[in-house]
Order: sequence, then structure tokens, then C-alpha cells
Amino acid sequence: MNTLATLTNTSPSSPLPGCKHEEEEECSEVHMCVLWYGGQLGITYYDTEDCSVYFVPDMPDNEHLKLLQKVIDEVFPRCIVTSAKQDHHFAKFLTNISSTGDEHVKKPEIVLFPNADFGLEVSKQRILSRQFPFIPSHMTATEKILYLSSIIPFESPLMVRALGGLLKFLDRRRVGVELEDSTVGVPILAFKKFVLTDIVNMDQDTYYVLQIFKSEVHPSVYKLASGLKEGFSLYGILNRCRCKWGEKLLRLWLMRPTRNLTELNKRLDVIQFFLLAQNHETVLTLQDCLKNIKNVPLILRRMTLSNTKVSDWQALYKTAYSAVCLRDTCRSLPSTIELFQTISHVFTDDLHYIASLISKVIDFEGSISENRFTVRPNVDPTIDEKKRKLMGLSDFLTEVARKELETLDNRIPSCCVIYIPLIGFLLSIPRLPTMVDKSDFEIEGLDFMFLSEDKLHYRSARTKELDSMLGDLHCEIRDQETLIMHQLQTKILEKSAVLSNVIEFTAQLDVLLALAVMARENGYCRPRFTQSHGIRIKDGRHPLMELCAKTFVPNPVESGEVTGQVKILTGPNSSGKSVYLKQVGLITFMALIGSYVPASEAEIGAVDGIYTRIHSRESVSLGLSTFMIDLNQVAKAVNNATAWSLVLIDEFGKGTNTVDGLSLLAAVLRYWINQGTQCPQVFVSTNFHSLMQLKLLPDTPLVQYLTMETHQDGDELVFFYQLKEGVSTVSHAANIAALAGMPHEVTARGVEVSELIRIGKPIRRIEHPSQNNQLERCKSLVEKFLCLDLDDPHVDLEEFMHQEVLPSAASVL
Repeated sequence: MNTLATLTNTSPSSPLPGCKHEEEEECSEVHMCVLWYGGQLGITYYDTEDCSVYFVPDMPDNEHLKLLQKVIDEVFPRCIVTSAKQDHHFAKFLTNISSTGDEHVKKPEIVLFPNADFGLEVSKQRILSRQFPFIPSHMTATEKILYLSSIIPFESPLMVRALGGLLKFLDRRRVGVELEDSTVGVPILAFKKFVLTDIVNMDQDTYYVLQIFKSEVHPSVYKLASGLKEGFSLYGILNRCRCKWGEKLLRLWLMRPTRNLTELNKRLDVIQFFLLAQNHETVLTLQDCLKNIKNVPLILRRMTLSNTKVSDWQALYKTAYSAVCLRDTCRSLPSTIELFQTISHVFTDDLHYIASLISKVIDFEGSISENRFTVRPNVDPTIDEKKRKLMGLSDFLTEVARKELETLDNRIPSCCVIYIPLIGFLLSIPRLPTMVDKSDFEIEGLDFMFLSEDKLHYRSARTKELDSMLGDLHCEIRDQETLIMHQLQTKILEKSAVLSNVIEFTAQLDVLLALAVMARENGYCRPRFTQSHGIRIKDGRHPLMELCAKTFVPNPVESGEVTGQVKILTGPNSSGKSVYLKQVGLITFMALIGSYVPASEAEIGAVDGIYTRIHSRESVSLGLSTFMIDLNQVAKAVNNATAWSLVLIDEFGKGTNTVDGLSLLAAVLRYWINQGTQCPQVFVSTNFHSLMQLKLLPDTPLVQYLTMETHQDGDELVFFYQLKEGVSTVSHAANIAALAGMPHEVTARGVEVSELIRIGKPIRRIEHPSQNNQLERCKSLVEKFLCLDLDDPHVDLEEFMHQEVLPSAASVL
């Protein structure tokens, strides 16, 4: 007699390999609400990536709305929500935003709500009545108001009204929870202040020409959705971050260079500490911990929606545990460095509480094997008892099957009792050869259920009794464990403030460690900041070009009231003028994000803006379009540059009439020179030698003429890529053309014509065969064709073409 007892689990079982957490990349969106009344601006926005609401306290902004434009340029909102009742200046601004001419830039959607939806009292009530997961559930209504008042500046009425409108928009649009039940609200995990102060003014053209960011088509077929990856750029070489949030913050710092010297020096202090040889082991320890900081906002969002996965619990446990390690390490570091002190204090014991709670409650081994949330033993006595019953079913069901077999027909050789979740206990009997039709399946005292894999399944009196006695143990255990999971989620969400601090400060630590690693590997130096106008750099190097060239020649920068604030740089093409201009811009830019710079010494004044006109965009080639871009970019510098600005201009006027380009360049430079000590730091490279020969600029200490050193060795031009004082009066165009592969006869003719123009002599064209001789050759060729007898079998057409026609045709052409 072969009796079996089987416990069947119909849930999908696909355990995660090795407890590894696969982070999901989700397309993040920003939804912004803006109000502008009486010269005051109120801004709030919701970021779906970290499920946080950011707010900007009320601040003044004139009718040009430059401050609002800066915020929009930085956060790239998908929607802009505002009141239908608007000032005409604001309405015009929104019209321009939504009708931008750049087809590659995604235009934000403008959403208008009635002005009544932005009432102050209505908005306050909307904020205070909403349930936020980070607010402890035991708080009374009064305590909740006090708690929110400590986070949200209710003294900024315009911002509060904007926040109320944003909450209404989120509930109406159901951002991120479109497919969830209507009772599920949009998750808001934190309120954060958006800071936009002391920002250095830079436009997208500057980012493009300095190659701070560069997107390239991704070579992997698995990345066709996004299609882009970061190419060879400043961000690409600086990004040695170990966690996602470090990479995001590095990009933010690059998008938001600052002139706040206190903040910059704080960052440099951290980098300097990590560069000390005795702290190398500390760097490795911190980077190992940072690798385990996972996508916490995404996990918390899933918790609010009750969609938490096993991998999420693992990632959260790793994050909390690693954050505790980071805190303990920082407590052993000098407290004089503010970041270490901050991490030591804000990484509270709540992290240990979260890690301990997860460790004590969740059975990770069981969760992975069953691909669902399971709890450890001794967490809930009820669950433990039901699991013991479930584990003991095998022996018990074997005994029940033995008794059932005694009551069955002798023709039935064996049977077994099985348990299937959601169905219950069943008696399983092998199908006999005599059981052909469904009517043959009927057995007295048994209720036929179904046929599966040549086995008949029945309910008997004993299995019904088991159902009533033991019930659906599997589902009851799952329900109880799900309840515990919800309780665990609630406790963790109440402590989510510390997790927000973890993301914020580990990102800062990650970025500064990455910058320190880059500085050590490439021999960068710490820049010094001064309150005076000017830039002084010793042995400056281009951070990207030096990684591509076998040898790189460093060059100094001396710009200021003593050494001159307007630098006119001349020299032949390919001598390094453009590289030098970009080098000046990149070194200055790196200093303004708090990074070490590629130089042996660097002293940077308080720069408030970087303006560039270095080469045209690739989509524009020649002619008026190119020159209009020149004018547009230089006009930004003329209109906005101050004494604290850095202006880089490369071959302004290229692509238009020489006289027009030269005149406008001279006019722009004279405009800045006439400002005296309020002149910005201007670096100009040009091939307009007439600018110096005709003395179009005044003789003033503000102007310094520089050139790139070269040497003419016979017909060969040697580049030294070394900066020196002086003016280059020869363009060496023929040598450059020869280096580019131009035929010698073409370059020789070009030199001849250039010399004739220079000395004012007439240019004679190269003599060609007379038209009469060419006509005679044509007639001769036609006569050969007319004399050809095509009916003659001895005529060889191929030989005729090779010997008669082709030579004559070549001489004619």
C-alpha cells in the first residue's frame, strides 16, 4: 500500500538570486505650482522620484521673472499649475514658456485652476487635513499642526496658496497612483526647502561648449528606451560616486555652481581631509558603506502603496545598517569638519531601530524561497502555532489517508490526502482503467471535485472535517503576516525623516569622496577664493584634453586689475587658442562647485557668471545663421556681465563679412574697456589681425595681448602650445591647410594670391588651353566616330575606345 501526504503551494516561486536588490529606474516627473502677485513669487513642486514636495518661501521677483526662469531651468517641470486669474506679465511669461521654439526641449503643460482653489484658508485646510505617512499616527490634531508648522513656513502666504493648489492638482491628476484604488492618495514622503541663492549665471550654450555634460547614443540594444548615455564630459570624469543619490547630487552641483564662499570652503575642507595619506583607509571604508545606500524614496513610496517587495526590505535593511556604519565612522573623524559633525548628529538611533526591527521581524531566507513577506519565529505566537500545524500535516495526513483507504473499494490500490491553499483538503485517488466517462468517477460517500494528471480528487467526510477543524491555514498565515508587514511599514514610515537625512548627507559625502579620488589621481590643487576681481592660475590644464593627449602643455592665467582684465589671444588655427579658453572656463567652473582644480596653484575671484561664445552649434554651419548665434550669445554677455563675470569669446564674427565682424568685435571690447575697473574678466581669441594693426582698441593697462608660441622650420610649422605675451601677425593658413591634407599645388596657389592681395597687385588667372584648340580636339573626336564602320566585323570597339576615344576625351576635358 502506497500512501502519500502532500502539501501543495500554488503561489509563484521565483526566489531572488543571492538576496540581490535590483533597483528599478522609473521615469521621474516634476509638477510645479506657481503664483506671482504684487511682485512676490510663491513656488512649490512635487518630484515623483523621491515623492517629496519642495517649496520656495515667498521672495520678490520683478515682471521679467528671472528667478522663476532659473527654477524652471533647473527642475524642468512636466506641468506648471497656476491660477486662471493672472497678471499680464505672468501670462506672457507662461505663453513664452509653452511655445519655446526648440523642438528638442519638452514643453511644460500649463494647467489653470480657478482662483478660488488657491484661497489661503482653503489651502491651509487642505494641508492640515491631509494624512502624511511621516507624521506619527499617535499625534493629536494640535500636535500635528505644530509639527507641520516646524516644517512648512506658513508665514509665506503665497507659497502656502501654491502648496494648496499643488495638492489639489496631485489629487485630481493622481500622479503615480493612476491605477491604484481611489482611496489611495499620492504619496508625499517629505517637505523640503528648495534653495536657490548665490547661483552663478550660466546658460545652456556654456554647458555645451565647455562639455560639462555630453549625451551620446547608448550602444546597448537594451537601452533603446532612453537611448542616451553620458559621453566624455566633465561630469563623466568626475562621477566616481558609489550610490545613485551621489550621482544625482553631483549633477545638481554642476547645474548650480555657487559663489557662496562659505559653502565652497566647507566642501574643499572635506576633500582636503580625504586627500591626506593617513585617511586612505577611511576613504575605502566609507565608499564600501556608500555602495549599500539604495533607492530609499522608491521603497518608501511602495510602502505607502503597500507594494513593498522582498528586495525592498533587504535594500532598506542594508541602507539603515550601512548608514549606522557611516555614522560611527564619522564620529571618529574630526568634528571641526561640519559634514562629519552633521552626519554624527542627524543619523540618529532611529536608524538602528529600523535595522533592528527589520532584522527581528523578517525571515529573509524564508521570504526569498517563497517570494513573499514572511516573519521570523517567536514574533507572533498565533502564526507560530499555525506554522507548526502546517509542518505537522504530512504525518497526520498520512494517517488520515490510511484510514480512508480502509473504507474504499478493494480495487483502489492507493490514495493520499493533500492540502491545496484556497481549496482545502482533498482525497486523491489514481484513475482506474475502468473509469472512462465522468459517470464512472462517482464513488459512494465521496463528492467528486476534479480530474488532474490522471488522479481523481474527492471530498470525503474526513476531509470536510479537516477543513472545519484546521481551516485554510496557508491563507490565514499569509493574512496574519501581511498584517504584521503593514504594522512594520507604519512604524518605519513614522521614522522616515531620518531616512531623508541619510539620502541627503550620504549624497554629499559620496560626491566629495568622488572629487577627492579624482583630485588624487590627477594631481589637482585646492583653489583659493578672494573678494577681489580676477583669476590667477599657475600651470593650468584642461581636465578633459589632458586625458586625451600624450603630453599636455600647462599654461598660466593672470587676469585682474594689475595684469589686465581683457585678454586678446592671437595665433594660427590648431595652436591651442580654443583649448586655452575652455581651460580657463572649466578651471573656474570646477572651483565654483567646490572641487579641486587641474593646476599647481589657483586663486579665483568671486565669479557671478560665466558667458561663452566658443564655436557654433554643430547644426549650424555657415553664413548669417552662424553670425546671428554669435550675436545672440555675445549679447547675453554684454547685457548681463558684471565686474565679477568671466567672458570667453572665440573667433567672434566668423561666418560673416570681415569688416562687419571686426567692427562689432571692436565695439563690444571698447564697451567693456570703457567700464574701467568694473570691466569683466574677458578672454578673446581672434584671427582679426586688423584689430591690432589698425589700433581699434585704446592703449590701456586693462588690455593685454597674448599669443600661442610657434616656430617656422622651413616649410613646417611647429606648435609649442605655450602662451606668451605678444601679437601674432601671420595666420600660417597655408601651413594649417597642408597639415589638414590640402594638395601642395592648392596651398601654393593660395600663398601666391594672398601675397598679391597684400602688396596690392592684380591677380591673373592661371592660363588654360585656348577655346580654339579645345574645339579642334572635339571635331577630331567626332570625325573618328563618323569614320567608324560598325558593320565591319574586324572592328574592335573596346580597342577603339581605349586607344582613340578616351585619350582624346581626356585632353578635351
